[in-house]
Amino acid sequence: MLDDSELFTDSGRGFQGSVFVTPLLEKISSQSSIADQTRSIDESLIRELKDNDIMRISASAELGGLGESVVSIANELRAIAPRCTSTAWCMWNHLCTFHHFAGLFGPKNKNFLTQIVANKEWVCFPAGASSKIIGSKTEEGIRLNGVAAFGSGSRYSEWAGVVFNEDWSADQTPCFSMVDLRKSSVRVEQTWEAMSVRASSTDHIYYDATVIPEERVVPWPLRHRENLRDPEYHVINDRYREDWVGLSVVWLGAMATGLVEVSLNEVAASIKERIAIFGTKMVDKPTIHTNLGRARALLNAATDTVYAAMIETDTRITQNIFPVEGDYFRQTSSGMQAVLLCEEAMKLILRVSGGNGLREGTDFERRYRDFQAFPLHINGHADRITEQLGRISLGLESENVF
Repeated sequence: MLDDSELFTDSGRGFQGSVFVTPLLEKISSQSSIADQTRSIDESLIRELKDNDIMRISASAELGGLGESVVSIANELRAIAPRCTSTAWCMWNHLCTFHHFAGLFGPKNKNFLTQIVANKEWVCFPAGASSKIIGSKTEEGIRLNGVAAFGSGSRYSEWAGVVFNEDWSADQTPCFSMVDLRKSSVRVEQTWEAMSVRASSTDHIYYDATVIPEERVVPWPLRHRENLRDPEYHVINDRYREDWVGLSVVWLGAMATGLVEVSLNEVAASIKERIAIFGTKMVDKPTIHTNLGRARALLNAATDTVYAAMIETDTRITQNIFPVEGDYFRQTSSGMQAVLLCEEAMKLILRVSGGNGLREGTDFERRYRDFQAFPLHINGHADRITEQLGRISLGLESENVF
């Protein structure tokens, strides 16, 4: 797979290649077309990913994890994304939602989280639009009924985070817990019929009188990122003071740059021998140079933007500096902008690829379809982030609940 390793020196560069997932990259790539067609990631690949240390890189040492840097995690996801975006999407969800769960559960649930890490189990977090779950107190524990939507990775996961409302209290603060998806009272229904990340299992999860222990229920307050910045709020490790939404968006931006880098280089390589109408060599056409040059500049800007925000985040974590609201918007806006720059680059690459590229049905077509999910994800959606960034730029309070 073509990358930038022979085009630029890497001294001082923010991003690097993967470390943990490197042995699996060829297999991830080789099953991507079938995964796209069948809407399911290869079962043996899922097993191998679960046996790989990548599963525990967002877990801190206190939980038996590796506590890798934000940049290091981005590098792993960036390497997976162009090879199989569905696989990257699921791993991205696992790594950032585990971070969220660790911040919510805190030290009192340390043993529970440690067991998940030790067992190399996958987590997901279906809590998107149309989700509605009610919890009821019983002698057995808390009984859950309802449906949760947008559970990326759900068919490959052992655990799901669940947000629910109590039926026994007037308190409007939602509750949170985790549910074992292997329970017979839990059902995953394949509802993801999109053209993008087809094998991501961004499906619905149904809970039918599913019982969870009451002691494993914690509040899920809106604007939870503010709680994490409170010195009186205890966390397992200071890395969990960084809000998971901000991290999810910078990692999404990093994945976008990996997808664009390979797409750009593969199209550039294919152009060299391609002949246009009337025998013209495409490699000699000034418009090809212009469009590829513009795409390259957009990619470089996107990569630099999002990695700069991640380096700042890692510096806060290593120096035990508590984040502030502006840091959250620095993360979300940097990841958002990286995705938007990559979106423009992908359109230019498609233009260069031309009719012949479409006729040949190259991997770029699948990557282009997959990429359409990136700017639409709610965490980093431009309509959500830019308005709020504008508010704080004017000295107004932000209104984002997550």
